[in-house]
Amino acid sequence: MSRRGLEAGITGWQRVSNRLIAVRLVGTAVGAVVGLAVGIGILVLFGPTTWVGWIVVGVVGLNALIQAVLTPRGVRSIGWVLREDDLVVRRGLLLSRLVAVPYGRMQLVDVNRGPVAQLLGLAELRLVTAAAASDVTLPGLPEAEAIRLRDALVERAEERRVGL
Repeated sequence: MSRRGLEAGITGWQRVSNRLIAVRLVGTAVGAVVGLAVGIGILVLFGPTTWVGWIVVGVVGLNALIQAVLTPRGVRSIGWVLREDDLVVRRGLLLSRLVAVPYGRMQLVDVNRGPVAQLLGLAELRLVTAAAASDVTLPGLPEAEAIRLRDALVERAEERRVGL
């Protein structure tokens, strides 16, 4: 069954904040500035006929352009839903991922805030389980919602573990 087929049976999807687009674009811009500075530095040091400098500038510029185009759609592909027994998280465009984390398997539920995200009032929720492959991060949540979701998940996880 395809991902879309699996998602069709799940209702009540929540989306992350669109402000996450700005956070990711700032990260892309910072990386592009550093990369372009390296490329331009090579051109200044070795002359404009140095092909390595032009390749660095071209690759960095192309990467920044691709990231700027794909970032909004990538952010809109992130979603989550609380079900009776688990939290389901989806993300990704080309490499899509749909993960269901049972409440009883959660070992750590953590809220993180990067500097740009914090300026925009966003946080990231990170779930850790015993299986490293099922660790999940949910970026771009409004800070109050991330804290509320963390508390709800911790409460549900404690209820499930008591029943084991």
